[in-house]
Amino acid sequence: MFLPHALADVALLIGRVLLGVLFFAHGWQKLVTDGIDGTAAFFGQMGVPMPTLAAWGAAVVELVGGAALVLGLLTPLAALVLLLDMIGAYLFVHAGKGLFIEQGGFELVGALGAGCLLLIGSGPGRYSVDRQLFRRSGTADRTRVRV
Repeated sequence: MFLPHALADVALLIGRVLLGVLFFAHGWQKLVTDGIDGTAAFFGQMGVPMPTLAAWGAAVVELVGGAALVLGLLTPLAALVLLLDMIGAYLFVHAGKGLFIEQGGFELVGALGAGCLLLIGSGPGRYSVDRQLFRRSGTADRTRVRV
């Protein structure tokens, strides 16, 4: 059974905002809390190529992409870039370490990536900046923006 449109849009709003806050917080952590030098050192230990560039890239993608998800701004594009970020995190840091985060597993990047996939497929929902920017007559119930 599907949710009525109003409840589905509220669910999309809550899920999109929570996902965006998580990404923003991780970007903030890389940029401010740990700093780019600390993040780059960690990335280097994990074998990430060009760790300083990768640290800057991940921090900016997660900050800007997270903020875009919170707003519902260019949502499918932001979700796609964040998904690619999570694929990179999986490949360079979590692959081969199992599921659970306590062993370095992929559960967090998997959940974040899955959330991005859902937003790519569903769009941002009615309560989004995308809805206001890309609304066309006759498509009032669909706010999906194609990437």
